[in-house]
Amino acid sequence: MAALRVLGIDPGLTRCGIGVVDVARDRSATLVHVGVIRSDPGERIERRLVTIAAGIRAVIDEHGPSVMAVERVFSQHNRQSVMGTAQASGIALLIAGERGLPATTHTPTEVKAAVTGYG
Repeated sequence: MAALRVLGIDPGLTRCGIGVVDVARDRSATLVHVGVIRSDPGERIERRLVTIAAGIRAVIDEHGPSVMAVERVFSQHNRQSVMGTAQASGIALLIAGERGLPATTHTPTEVKAAVTGYG
């Protein structure tokens, strides 16, 4: 079985982290791509979301992932920060649906446990 190519998204409105890894059967991973999609805080929200969407689509087009994993939004004290994160997460999940990519959401602790073997 070939490696599974996973597109990981750490959603954010100003900085959206994005990475692509190939995960082998033995769960070892090889980094394929890492980057940050930045949107200008001075822009209108709809333009910022377009920027994030374009960046995600470009990475999908270039690297052809099989699945998408999005960091799940968790409650923070700053409601505005949570809203931006949720909006960026929604854009990523929408694009997964458009592209026919199975998508899952994970907490930061779940990601750490999956990668390192402990949380």
